[in-house]
Amino acid sequence: MFKRLRNKFIILNMTIITIVMISAFAAIYIITYGNIQNENQIKLTNIAMSPIMMNSLVKSDENNNTDRVFVGKIPNDYSSTFSVLVGKNNKLLNVHSYLDLTEDTYAQATKLAISSNKESAVISIDGQRWLFKINSMNANLIIKGKSGVSQAAVLEQIYFMDVTESYNILSQLLLTFGAISIVMLFVIFGISLFFARRAITPVEIAYEKQKQFIADASHELKTPLAVIHANAEALYANKTETIKSQQKWLDYIATETDRMGKLVSDLLYLAKTDSEAINSELAPFNISHVVTDVLLAMEAVVFEKGITLSQNIEPDLIVNGASDKMKQVVIILLDNAVKYVNENGKIEVTLKKSRNHVLFSVENSGGGIPKESLPRLFDRFYRIDASRAHDGSYGLGLSIARAIIENVGGKIHVTSVQGESTTFILELD
Repeated sequence: MFKRLRNKFIILNMTIITIVMISAFAAIYIITYGNIQNENQIKLTNIAMSPIMMNSLVKSDENNNTDRVFVGKIPNDYSSTFSVLVGKNNKLLNVHSYLDLTEDTYAQATKLAISSNKESAVISIDGQRWLFKINSMNANLIIKGKSGVSQAAVLEQIYFMDVTESYNILSQLLLTFGAISIVMLFVIFGISLFFARRAITPVEIAYEKQKQFIADASHELKTPLAVIHANAEALYANKTETIKSQQKWLDYIATETDRMGKLVSDLLYLAKTDSEAINSELAPFNISHVVTDVLLAMEAVVFEKGITLSQNIEPDLIVNGASDKMKQVVIILLDNAVKYVNENGKIEVTLKKSRNHVLFSVENSGGGIPKESLPRLFDRFYRIDASRAHDGSYGLGLSIARAIIENVGGKIHVTSVQGESTTFILELD
């Protein structure tokens, strides 16, 4: 399920980024293409509008029947342009060019330009691209040939400019975009895969925790329900007995009912805490008094177990929160310390001011907590002992403590030295 979700995330991410990238490259290409075409058109227009050199004769070609006259508009860029004069029946009358091209090339260029039926366009001849512009005109051309001097009517003058380099630039730009796109797709795939895994991991963890929570809650409820059912069956088996004679069965049922009630109450509290933001009704209170009151209440238990209790409580420390909830946290941590301290061990409670925070810590000597168990210690129903031997708790106390502390904007964490001690530390504002 999560693999499919991750793949969908990657596909969606790559599709969006690819569309954006292609759109950006296409926009750049279209703008560049338009700019180059406009520049070429402007350049060719300037050539077409240059001053006319009338009656400038060019030496006749003795080996060709076509006599030439140097006439017409002089291009601004002689290295990449030429012009032709076209008479009636599309006859090529004259060529004005400084390019080393054959007569067939000039004739082919003229034919392609005329047959395009466009005033200006791009034609291709032998791998070269030429931009042409046709100017209609009404003039007479003076021709000096073997038979003497004569005049011919000029209908059109066509200007050509070599734009092969411009198109090569566009082709190179297109190839560059293609190469960049391929490289970027691999990079985007790697980045998408990385972030997809990071995005899906919390969902997967939450899903696994939810499954574990259901399994744990079912397990915890299964035992008291089984006990209640067994004792109810015992009552049904002895219908003629008095209530007093079957008191022990009723006591078992009441005990397990109380346990279930406490479990359900704790779960409801955690659910309520998860669905609420930080309480807006928090108020300053004296945490020194809260800790002192809890320690006084637990002195008898500590003394009975032969535990050494040392305390270092700074007086009149004020924090923001709910005093009753904070008292519950202190009770949970002290009860936890008493439960897991070693025989004739030691518990040390500290409450002090540290810069802008108040630190509360409970340290108990004992076997400590395995390193691999520390990250899961605050998970619901988690117990270090995987056998789940019932010790009167459900593994919800530390989860409730963390929920209360985080609900007032505080922090809670645990450190442990295996075989020596365990310390729970609260950081409050």
